Amino acid sequence: MVEKSFKYVIVGGGVAAGYAAREFAKQGVEPGELAIISKEAVAPYERPALSKAYLFPAGTARLPGFHVCVGSGGERLAPEWYKEKGIELILSTEIVKADLATKTLTSAAGATFKYQILIIATGSTVIRLSDFGVQGADAKNIFYLREIDDADKLVEAIKAKKNGKAVIVGGGYIGLELSAALKINNIDVSMVYPEPWCMPRLFTAGIAAFYEGYYANKGIKIIKGTVAVGFTADSNGEVKEVKLKDGRVLEADIVVVGVGGRPLTTLFKGQVEEEKGGIKTDAFFRTNVPEVYAVGDVATFPLKLYNELRRVEHVDHARKSAEQAVKAIKSIEEGKTIDEYDYLPYFYSRAFDLSWQFYGDNVGDTVLFGDNDPKSPNPKFGSYWINDGKVVGVFLEGGSPDENKAIAKVARVQPSVQNLDQLTEEGLSFAIDAQDVFFVRMRLTGSNLALNEDCKLLINQGTGLSIAWVKRPLNRVAHYPARASLQHASLVIWDHFH
Repeated sequence: MVEKSFKYVIVGGGVAAGYAAREFAKQGVEPGELAIISKEAVAPYERPALSKAYLFPAGTARLPGFHVCVGSGGERLAPEWYKEKGIELILSTEIVKADLATKTLTSAAGATFKYQILIIATGSTVIRLSDFGVQGADAKNIFYLREIDDADKLVEAIKAKKNGKAVIVGGGYIGLELSAALKINNIDVSMVYPEPWCMPRLFTAGIAAFYEGYYANKGIKIIKGTVAVGFTADSNGEVKEVKLKDGRVLEADIVVVGVGGRPLTTLFKGQVEEEKGGIKTDAFFRTNVPEVYAVGDVATFPLKLYNELRRVEHVDHARKSAEQAVKAIKSIEEGKTIDEYDYLPYFYSRAFDLSWQFYGDNVGDTVLFGDNDPKSPNPKFGSYWINDGKVVGVFLEGGSPDENKAIAKVARVQPSVQNLDQLTEEGLSFAIDAQDVFFVRMRLTGSNLALNEDCKLLINQGTGLSIAWVKRPLNRVAHYPARASLQHASLVIWDHFH
C-alpha cells in the first residue's frame, strides 16, 4: 500500500486547512513538506457560501469562485495555487486511524501517511435525526448541510420540486439561512423548532421577535415549541410528511435539518487531553501531545479576554486559529516568540436583505436599541450585554462597515456603564463614539494628568487606573487602564462628546 511522509500534515480539508496552508506559504515552506488530507473531493473553500449564495437562483456562487481565502478578502487559492507552492492536496481520502505515538495516519483505503508535525483541522459533523432513532429519518429528500456535496443535492431537489413545500427542522443558523434561501427559490417554507424563539444560544427574545416577524412577513410559517418525531414517504421513498410531537402533520417535498453539530475528535480519543467537547490546547493551539496542534471547531482553547477555556464553532475562529498555529510552529523552529491568541468572539449572518454581526460575550443584562420593527423598510437595531457593570457584548443588525467596527471595539474594550436607561437612549451612538479611542502621553502634574487648561484626569498611582475626569466633555474614562510614572502617563481615553 501507499506510504508517504511529510514534515507537516493537516488532517481535514476545510476552511482552517486552507488558511493554514496560506500561512505556511507566507512563513516559508519547501515543496513536498506540507500535505492536506481531506475526505472531500475539492480544495478548501469558504463553507459559509453553502447556506447563502450557493443556493440562490441568481448570482449563484460556484467553485472556483469561493475557494479560500476570498471570505476574508484574500487571494483565492485554487488547486493550481497548492501545486505552485509544492503543497500536496490529498483529496477524497478519509483518515480512519490516527496513531499519535508513531506519528502515522491511515486512510480508509489502507494508505499510510507519516508526519513530523500534525495539525488537526477535522471540523464538525452534523447531528442527524437518525442518531436519535427518529422514524423515517432516512427518507429521500431529507437533507443536512455541511459539505459541497450536500449543497449540490439540495440544489437538485429545489429544481425538481419547483414551487413545492419545505420544512426546516431547527431554528439556528442553518434554519434561518436556509429558510431564506428556499423562500427566495419560491418554495413554501415552514420552520419547526422546540425553543421559545429562534437562535436561542445568541438571540434575546427581543432580537428574535424581529427576525420571526420579518420571516413571517416573507410568508415563512414558524412553528415553535415542538419537534419532528417522524417522517412518512411516498412509494418512491421520498419524504411527503413531517410528524410533529404536538400532533400536527406538515406536508413536505423537501426537509432540511439543522439541529447542530459535533466536533470530529473520535480519531484522537484517548490520545489527547479533551475538555468541553473538544481537544484541549494552549494559546498557540498546541495539544498535550508534542508536535500535535488542533484548530477550529475541535479546539478548546484559552479565551484570554474572559480568562476561560472555550470551544468556538465559527469560520472566523477557524481562519485565525489556523494562522496562529502555523505561526507558533514556525516560531519554535526559528527560536522566536509570538503573542498568545487573543480572540474576540464574532458571529454573523446574512439572509434576505438582512445582515447582522455580534462581537463579545452574550452574558448579563441586555439593552435593546434602535428600529426593530419587522415592517420597517430599513431596520437598524441592536443590543448591548452588560455584565458586572461593563459592556461585554454587542449585536447590530443593518450596520455599516464603520458601525460594525465600532461595536467590535466596544466588545473588546468593555467600557463601564452606570445607567442602563441612558445606554438605551444613546443606542448605537454609544458605540460610535468609542471609535475615538486613542493613546496619549503627557507630563504629570502631581497626581493629575494635564491635558489642557480645562480637562484633567485623576490617576490612582497605586492601581494605575484612571479615577475620573474632572470636567466634560471627556467624561467616560473612569476605570480605564492607565500606566503612570512620576514623569509621564500612558492611558486610554474614550473621547465621548455630548
